[in-house]
Amino acid sequence: MGDGPCAERGLLSSLRVLVTGASGYVGGRLVPALVECDAEVRCLARTPAKLDAAPWRAAVEVARGDVGGDLAEAMSGVDVAVYLVHSIGQGDGWALREQRDAENFARSAAKAGVRRIVYLGGLGRDDDVLSKHLQSRHDVGRLLASTGSRSSS
Repeated sequence: MGDGPCAERGLLSSLRVLVTGASGYVGGRLVPALVECDAEVRCLARTPAKLDAAPWRAAVEVARGDVGGDLAEAMSGVDVAVYLVHSIGQGDGWALREQRDAENFARSAAKAGVRRIVYLGGLGRDDDVLSKHLQSRHDVGRLLASTGSRSSS
């Protein structure tokens, strides 16, 4: 196929992509790139109003929800689910919350027939001594990959 960010335009235009964390730094840049490449984009947001000011807001569907809650509607008809959320800094027990949320997301994706989970993990190897944050990123990646959906880190 051609060069450039939309070289796979034909492939992307046939996909429905669920993006979590669309109001964050990475998600806020990924969503417009997907839209530009003709993907059908649905964003999952606890507070949909946070996305209202985004220049791409009218081009996407927004589902209200949380990765730890009922995701059946948000996952319905989705081919690819992008996981860009984390709980670091959200009080005691954040690592356990990250694991529970990832397990819920992975189970929901598998149940909905999502073909691929894409996850932005953390640096380092599993056999390295990692910070609690990076260890949690690795743990979440393993949980997301354990569902049977093909995962990318």
